[in-house]
Amino acid sequence: MFSSFSTLNPVIQAFIATLFTWGMTAVGASSVFLKKNINQSWLDGMLGFASGIMIAASFWSLLAPSMAMAEEMGLIIWVPAAIGFLLGGGTLFAIDKLLPHLHFDRFSSAEGIPTHWKRSILLVLAISLHNIPEGMAIGVAFGASAAGLGSATLPAAIALTIGIGIQNLPEGLAVSAPLRREGLSKNRSFMYGQLSGSAEVLGGLIGAAAVFYIRGLLPYALAFAAGAMIYVVIEELIPEAQRGENTDISTIGAMIGFVVMMILDNLFP
Repeated sequence: MFSSFSTLNPVIQAFIATLFTWGMTAVGASSVFLKKNINQSWLDGMLGFASGIMIAASFWSLLAPSMAMAEEMGLIIWVPAAIGFLLGGGTLFAIDKLLPHLHFDRFSSAEGIPTHWKRSILLVLAISLHNIPEGMAIGVAFGASAAGLGSATLPAAIALTIGIGIQNLPEGLAVSAPLRREGLSKNRSFMYGQLSGSAEVLGGLIGAAAVFYIRGLLPYALAFAAGAMIYVVIEELIPEAQRGENTDISTIGAMIGFVVMMILDNLFP
């Protein structure tokens, strides 16, 4: 099965991989069918866990390969990483200021251009926006593995997919749980929660196609995805995980998440 997968076009590989991560988002969102009020300490711990995975993935799966590729291409190793990283964070910052959205840790006040859209739509837009760089990271990883550079491999791209899929569990829950608490039905809360994961499919297709057909973009694109992911962690996940009284739980969750992703990435070099 693995050999058959390895022969596919990297865009198709990224599509399949992001369908998996979307499915993991749906599994997390399905928690609303269990009970209306999700234990906050559990949610904080899972958000911390997601933060740790994204931080580790940003370095092990994205920035380190970016610098290795730059060296293989004869570039100054830190230049593409620095430029791409700042562009990734800057792009998310700009979109965050323009696109109307609602953070799940600030459910009463919307950000971006003023709008009369429903709060449920604004919340889904926020998480969808933040899922795009995760999809791009997966797509770029598969595109890089097909480029034939020794610093990027198919097993490493699969490991990144597994790690992002795992951290999508609490993200799906983070969308559906507050919607359920606001009085939406279980079905609608689940629908909105899982829908946010669909953005990763789009991001994956864009990332894989861009780097596969424009090889010179590879080190910049890897760093761009890393910068966008770190922006999401610092701006969204960590503040929400540390907002209540369970700061120790979320911190431990982040440490565990980092170690899990680090092990995954080094198990499949």
